[in-house]
Parts: sequence; structure tokens; C-alpha cells
Amino acid sequence: MGEMAVPEPDTAVVIPAKDEADRIGATVTAALKLPGVDLVVVVDDGSSDETGRVARAAGARVVRHSRNRGKAAAMESGAEAVRLLDEDHPRHLLFLDADLGETAAAALPLIAPIRAGEADMTIARFATRVKLGGHGIVVRVARDGIKRLTGWEATQPLNGQRCLTRAAFEAARPLAHGFGVETGMTVDLLRKGFRVTEVEVEMSHRATGTDWRSQLHRAKQLRDVGLALAAREPAVDQARAALRSPRR
Repeated sequence: MGEMAVPEPDTAVVIPAKDEADRIGATVTAALKLPGVDLVVVVDDGSSDETGRVARAAGARVVRHSRNRGKAAAMESGAEAVRLLDEDHPRHLLFLDADLGETAAAALPLIAPIRAGEADMTIARFATRVKLGGHGIVVRVARDGIKRLTGWEATQPLNGQRCLTRAAFEAARPLAHGFGVETGMTVDLLRKGFRVTEVEVEMSHRATGTDWRSQLHRAKQLRDVGLALAAREPAVDQARAALRSPRR
């Protein structure tokens, strides 16, 4: 029985990162080993540690924001860097969190449906769930909002591990601000008729704690998810369309 053929390089990994020097090296190393991945771009989003240096040493191309601009802006910067390096065929975009470490090597099932033309965006569903202190309310708000606006129910709507075709990514722009990016992207693509599916993967990242910094992080998440959903309510969409249309 012959060996499984390694696919031609067709996918770039984009990793937004802020102050992740302790894990970014292992994440980049694992991502570069994924079959068909020939480019890893780390967006150092205003880190105060050695995130950029460690990522570059591990083999990533690094884009640096001089100040923290948030996750959505980091994803935009990373995708633009990939576009500038693309040649005849635009690469698929695999977004991964910086703190996955060695488990980033398990991301291949996210790429496979995109590569086979069976989906336009895949979203990871972690097989092993870590207990996230207080995280449930944000997940519930995102899940309920996506279902209300599209009819589709996501298991892990905030999961940042997702793979898209370049066409799907462009259709999702402009991205929702900050931590609302995943929720906004899911709603926008489903509404435009793109095929979105969840894929179970054996990946995990650092659990969010219960200290005041973690509580603040969740408060920002809740705010950004709420804003992303509010901006996509039908009444708001209609008002925007009215403002855009030329006055008689």
C-alpha cells in the first residue's frame, strides 16, 4: 500500500498574537508541519514581550502592530500579508490561536473540507473541552444570536480556529470589531449563501481563568459579540441600506 500523497501547498496559517512568547514558538512549529501549508504569518498585535522574535525564529513571517489593535485587525493584517505573497492561486486561510502549542498539529481536519470543495468555511469543535470560568454566557449569546439571524446553530460559535477560502474571507469583510469577529463572520457568510460547517478536532488552548483580568476579557468579549449581532439585526440592515441609497 503506497504512502498518502502530500497535497501541493495551498494553505497559509494566520496567527494573531499578543504577549504569547511562551507558546507561539510551539504553535508555529506545529502549524508549519501541516500538509499543504507553506506559509505561517504571525501578527504581533502590540506585544510587550518577545512574541515576534520567537515566532520569527520558529519560521513564521511576522507582521507587527506597534499598538494593540484587536483580533479582527490582526486577522485583516495577516490575510493581507498572505495576499501579497500569493502568486497565481490564492491560498486558503487557516486562522489559529497563538496559544495552541503542539495541538496546532491537529488542525488538518479543518483544511480538508475546504481543499475538497465541500465547505467555504470550517469552524473547529474541540473534542476536549476545558472548563472556562464564566465563559458560558458569551457563548450562549453568540449561539442564540447566530441562530436567530441565520437559523444555523453553532456548537462553539466563538472558536477562532477556522479555515476559509480566500473568496469567503473577502465576502466576510469588513470584519466585526475585536472579539465579535467570529460571530460576525459566521452570520455574514451564512446570509450570503456560503457553506459553513463545524469539524471536531483534538486541539486545546489555555483556559481563561477567573481573576479580574479574565473577567475583563470576558466583558470585552460580551460587548463585542453584542455589537456584532446588533449591527446585523434586520432593522439595522434596513436603516443602513436606506442611508446608502441615493436620495430622490
